[in-house]
Amino acid sequence: MTGGRRHTEPLDVHLIAVRDGAAGPEVLLSRRAGDVYAAGCWHLVSGHLDGPWEDVVTALVRETREEAGVVVDPADVRAAVTVHHRSPAGGARLGVFFEVKRWQGTPEVMEHRVCDAMDWFPFGSLPEPMVAYCRAGLDAYRAGARLAVHFQEPGDPIAYDPDADRTVLVPGPGPGSREDVPGEVRAFAEQAVDRITD
Repeated sequence: MTGGRRHTEPLDVHLIAVRDGAAGPEVLLSRRAGDVYAAGCWHLVSGHLDGPWEDVVTALVRETREEAGVVVDPADVRAAVTVHHRSPAGGARLGVFFEVKRWQGTPEVMEHRVCDAMDWFPFGSLPEPMVAYCRAGLDAYRAGARLAVHFQEPGDPIAYDPDADRTVLVPGPGPGSREDVPGEVRAFAEQAVDRITD
């Protein structure tokens, strides 16, 4: 152990709600308002787990209902990307981003004291200002990454600035790895190896 204490970083969940738009896929974003971190910046619908009894999928479904007024079936939630983030002030957290393409209801602002707008945006034309942490997750998602590290330095802006973007995508398994092989092919190969071994 290299330090004197273990990390106890917060865990949060982020909704990447995607729909087909006139110019291609669009993502749902909300604008933070009031006495909150990054007021005036666009962000994904997101939130923290309520406690150790709540899993990340349940938290996402709850936060989506509370913030956007729509109902998501847990079976429609897909893991997208995980981002290890450190803010300019030094606080770190782990964000789990989920893709959802089906829901019931029409998204709308439900928590007016912390959000003053909600809208759909093409991935290629995201609004400004946007929380840099959120943008790191969306960029990693669009790149097909499973994991990203987004450690900001003191003095970096909270809002996304391409000149101060410190997102590092962590590569997944390479071509030819076990996870890169379709399940049917893997099952056949495993059966064939057993027969050869016998």
